[in-house]
Amino acid sequence: MKKHTIYLAGPISGCSYDGCTSWREAFKTHMPDSVQCLSPMRGKDYLDQEQVIDGSYPNHVLSCSRGIMTRDYFDCTRADIVVVNLLGAPRVSIGTVMEIAWAYTRHTPTIVMMEKEANVHEHPMIAEAIGFRVETMEQAAHVAKVILFDPAELRDFNAYQARSEQIHA
Repeated sequence: MKKHTIYLAGPISGCSYDGCTSWREAFKTHMPDSVQCLSPMRGKDYLDQEQVIDGSYPNHVLSCSRGIMTRDYFDCTRADIVVVNLLGAPRVSIGTVMEIAWAYTRHTPTIVMMEKEANVHEHPMIAEAIGFRVETMEQAAHVAKVILFDPAELRDFNAYQARSEQIHA
């Protein structure tokens, strides 16, 4: 299988470290090993004691304003797909909105997990910029696999996953 890259976007500021990382780790389990999932939280274990992540941290090169902007832009614009988690967002995530816009300008497919209605990110421009809107992580993973892999590769992965689940049951 060809190596593919997915950027995992979603709110960080105002969230707990676990809230920022747990869904990203869970999403990775739905992808084959040939998919590299890039998290904006990688290398930021020093924030794991934060109850609420507070935007930027000027004393950390990866978490200062310039560090966040530089790496997130690089990761987002080199990804084959951007998967966005806006489920339950308590407030608008400006950084995530920027990442959706970066993907849109590069014609990179976006798969956005978002409630059917009443999400704080409901806006005509967001609605038009996203490629696929789904309500669950499983749906997002399915769409990502269908986009990234040809049917034979997908059948091989699904067969492998089914065998693996039988072994571990």
